[in-house]
Amino acid sequence: MAAKNSESAYGWVAIVFHWLMAPVVIGLFALGWWMRQLSYYDPWYRQGPEIHKAIGILLLIALLVRLAWKFLNVSPAAVPGTPRWQTVAARFAHGGIYLLLLAIMTSGYLISTADGRAISVFDLFSVPATLQGLPNQEDIAGEIHEILAWTLMGLVALHALAAMKHHFIDRDATLLRMLGKPGNPDGSRDSKHQPTENLSTSK
Repeated sequence: MAAKNSESAYGWVAIVFHWLMAPVVIGLFALGWWMRQLSYYDPWYRQGPEIHKAIGILLLIALLVRLAWKFLNVSPAAVPGTPRWQTVAARFAHGGIYLLLLAIMTSGYLISTADGRAISVFDLFSVPATLQGLPNQEDIAGEIHEILAWTLMGLVALHALAAMKHHFIDRDATLLRMLGKPGNPDGSRDSKHQPTENLSTSK
């Protein structure tokens, strides 16, 4: 498998980015939701946010690298037979996910640095506070962060449902391509969807 994308397939770099980042995004959302249930005296009340922030910074770095890689590569075309409205909707969904991730991480950064403290990433390096002291910065950024996070999860759910539809209902190769498996030339994922040849009998 090639590293770069082609007109008909994803390269292994894009595939690795997708399957590494997807569970991290969902995991950060779950961790953030769980942290809101903790009491002040819970040991994870302080430890949880530190982990959340550190992983968030690493995810931001991965996202920026992924976006750079995306712009340096071609995007595989939709499998043959995909309606145009689905192709357009998929592009908007993918773009929306990227924009939401960037906005969520920006708001998370504003929450974490509102008091002027840097964000420590597992004691490996720190991200300094560059913008702080805005009126109600932590509260406003926190509300935006939560709303955007729930919006992202809704879009991710739609994205996953669309992939399942392609795989189980349309029975095309859309999901298989993100698993590194080629489909058939006609866009289907199994032989029964390939066109049959006309057989002539001799007399």
